Amino acid sequence: MTLTLGYKASAEQFPPRRLLDLAVAAERSGFDSVWTSDHFQPWRHTDGHAPNALVWLGAAAQATRRVTLGTSVLTPSFRYNPAVVAQAFATLGCLAPGRVILGVGTGESLNEIPVGIDWPDQSERFARLRESVQLIQQLFREEFVTFEGDYYRTHDATIYDRPDTPVPIYIAAAGPAAARLSGRLGDGLICTSGKGPELYTDTLLPAVVEGAQKAGRDPVPLGRMIEMKVSFDTDLQRAMEDTKVWAALALSGEQKMGVEDPREMERLAKGVEEIAHRRWLVSADVDQHIEQIATYIDYGFDHLVFHFPGPDQEAAIARYGERILPRLRARFP
Repeated sequence: MTLTLGYKASAEQFPPRRLLDLAVAAERSGFDSVWTSDHFQPWRHTDGHAPNALVWLGAAAQATRRVTLGTSVLTPSFRYNPAVVAQAFATLGCLAPGRVILGVGTGESLNEIPVGIDWPDQSERFARLRESVQLIQQLFREEFVTFEGDYYRTHDATIYDRPDTPVPIYIAAAGPAAARLSGRLGDGLICTSGKGPELYTDTLLPAVVEGAQKAGRDPVPLGRMIEMKVSFDTDLQRAMEDTKVWAALALSGEQKMGVEDPREMERLAKGVEEIAHRRWLVSADVDQHIEQIATYIDYGFDHLVFHFPGPDQEAAIARYGERILPRLRARFP
C-alpha cells in the first residue's frame, strides 16, 4: 500500500480565489492531493459559497504543479451530460497529465432540484450513475462513440483532446451496491469518515473486492479513498467550536430529505450544532489524533483526504504539514 494524503478544498465554505490559494498552500505544505466538492448550492446560506468545480479545477491545474486534483464528488447524471463531463475531464487531463481524478456519485437533491431537475428515486439515480460511468469511459478510450442507453445517447461522438492515459474514475459509496460498482467499473472508491467501523470493514471494502472479482478484475490496484473529517487544534474547545459551521452533516437522512433551500438547511442545522462534533475526529493532542487517523488506515484505506472545518484553513494546513503528515508517513512508509 502506498499512502496518499490529501486536502479537501471545501467549495461550500470559501470563495473561488481563496479556495485556489488554499490549494496552493496545501501543495506547499506537503499534501499529495487536493479534492473539491461540486455544489450548485451550499449547505448553508449565511457565508455560503458554490464556485463551479470544472472552472475552478482548470485554474487549480495551472496554479499547482504536483498535487493530484479531483472531485469529491461530481454528479455526471443531471446538471451535466456525461459526454460533457468526459470532455471536461479529458481537457483537465491534458492540462495536468497524470494528476486528475474524476470522482462521481449519485447526487444530492440540494444541487439538482433548484435547476429544474425532477428528482428520481435511488434506483434510477444509481442506474443513471452506472450508465454515465460506462459512457464516459467509452469516450475516454474510443473514437466515434455511438451509445444507446436507457438515459443517455451519443451519435459518433469523439473527444478530440484526450490525455494519453484515461482519467481515473472513483465512485462514491455509502452502501454495498455503489461499492460493488466501484470495483466492477471504477478505478477507486470514495467514502467519508465518522460512520461505524462495520460499514467500512464488513460492507464497503469487501464489496469493492466482490465487484472487481465478479468482473474478472484485480481489486488490489483500486484506490480506497476516504474523506477524513478532522478538527485538530492546540485548543480543544476551539476545535470543537469549529465543527458547528458544518452542523448540517449531523442531520439524519430523514431530516435532510426534501430540503433543497440552503436557508432551511441552515435553520435545521442550528438545532444540532451542539452535537456537530460527533461527525468529526476532534483532538488537541498529536498522539491521540494520529491514533484516530491510523484506525482508518488499518481498515484498509490508502488515500486519506483531510477536511478541516474552521475558518483559518491556512493554520490547519500548516499544523498538519508540520505535525501530522510527517508522523503518518513515518508510521506508514
